[in-house]
Amino acid sequence: MKASDLFVKSLENEEVEMIFGIPGEENLDFLESLSDSNIRLVLTRHEQAAGFMAATYGRLTGKAGVALSTLGPGATNLMTAAAYANLGAMPMVMITGQKPIKSSKQGQFQIVDVVDTMQPLTKFSRAIESGDRVPASIREAFRIAQEERPGAAHLEFPEDIAQENSEHAPIDPSDSRRPVAEEKSVKRAVEALQTAERPLLLVGAGANRKRTCVRLRQFVEKTGIPFVTTQMGKGVISDEDPRWLGTAALSSGDFVHRAIESADVILNIGHDVVEKPPFLMSNMGERTVIHLNFTSAEIDPVYFPQIEVIGDIATSINRIGSALECGERNPDDFFGKVREAMLEHIERGADDDRFPVYPQRLVADVRKVMPRDGMIALDNGIYKLWFARNYRALLPNTVLLDNALASMGAGLPSAMGAKLVHPDRRVMAICGDGGFMMNSAELETAVRLGLDLVVVILRDDALGMIKWKQEDMGFDDYGLDFGNPDFVKYAEAYGAHGHRVEAAGDFIDLAETAFEAGGVHVIDVPMDYSENDRILNHEIGELAAEL
Repeated sequence: MKASDLFVKSLENEEVEMIFGIPGEENLDFLESLSDSNIRLVLTRHEQAAGFMAATYGRLTGKAGVALSTLGPGATNLMTAAAYANLGAMPMVMITGQKPIKSSKQGQFQIVDVVDTMQPLTKFSRAIESGDRVPASIREAFRIAQEERPGAAHLEFPEDIAQENSEHAPIDPSDSRRPVAEEKSVKRAVEALQTAERPLLLVGAGANRKRTCVRLRQFVEKTGIPFVTTQMGKGVISDEDPRWLGTAALSSGDFVHRAIESADVILNIGHDVVEKPPFLMSNMGERTVIHLNFTSAEIDPVYFPQIEVIGDIATSINRIGSALECGERNPDDFFGKVREAMLEHIERGADDDRFPVYPQRLVADVRKVMPRDGMIALDNGIYKLWFARNYRALLPNTVLLDNALASMGAGLPSAMGAKLVHPDRRVMAICGDGGFMMNSAELETAVRLGLDLVVVILRDDALGMIKWKQEDMGFDDYGLDFGNPDFVKYAEAYGAHGHRVEAAGDFIDLAETAFEAGGVHVIDVPMDYSENDRILNHEIGELAAEL
């Protein structure tokens, strides 16, 4: 069998459904083999966007998404997406082409050592050096990408190896079970929680697994212990739950941080130091932190737990919950006051009619438009803080954001990946004008694929997040303003539909109309961020300090 055919059959054996990317000359044998497969090729306009789509596919399915590029510049364009998937714990396998490795007629033309360059950005990076190595290399790449903690893996498939013949066959995945935590660590965690006066759960991205979500909801129902989430832990337990105390969107000083500071035992579930930490443990005093995760804690100046429960998270939660003896908790305690103040502040500005649009009004209106299972995919900018903080996530994986690499340009591709996985759900990309323009050519891809997608561009004609930081640090306003195209005409040039909000009350009707009509719709929303510094840096901190 030709090695490229064996490669594709091995991908089919891993249940690969689609491949995102841009083939080149060095992928042509692979492309020919793929044309006879049931695997769908999603041709994108840039390799970075392909990687973002593949990573999002992995996040939503638990199966490694697959991204494809040629050698040299195609491969280097994947590197931001590699870091995005690896830091964000999203399973992804990247396939890059290469010139013939046994003989070459082109010297070093386009040659970059992609395998070594990918090493620090991935869990696994390997060149396939013979056709017979194809099945084992693919099985190993998928195994490593998908096992906890998930991340990126990379395979280089040279042109001459793709043309070889091999008698080998694909290798089936082995049956495996995740290890369970030792009894002694579970017992220590139970004892700490049992004697705690103000226990608190902190839910991170690692808790976002189907079984874990179910067990965590049962745990909270039984124990009544309140919880906060990191940004990537939003929705693991519904933000409508009466024990939700908020999401850690700001670095410090918010109501969430007052809850964390007042807790005497914190059960930290599925969080690691890759995601911006919601607390500095050097200031935690006598508080006990329990690290509950698939892997042991990475010790850092901001994180050094006293108890570690290492193993399958869902099983560990079930064992701890079964052992705890829980009584009634006072609903009027300090945590209740934190929740009340937090919810009251979230509602402020939700009906503000000023124009350009006030961020809190936009967040509230998006929540009204999106159904319970509707998915929003956020790019990176100041608006991400507003959505992480104010938007109520009701189900897991309905708020897709990146708080690990925090790369701009991911919002639109992530939304496209989500729509391909969940074609029957409403999906909305929410991007700043800076982030949108980084991968805006993927509008053509979305139109070509026939996606029903709403893309909201929050326009302030500047790098708003950095402007806010610049102001906060006392620097002059300099170097962060830019021009934009007419986004309505820009959308129409790609075959999409363009709309512009001209009053605060316009957004809901425009968004509803766009979803009902189907197709790709771009909504240009002029934004007013003038009060970011007053609210995010001063008002919230002052109100939280009063508790």
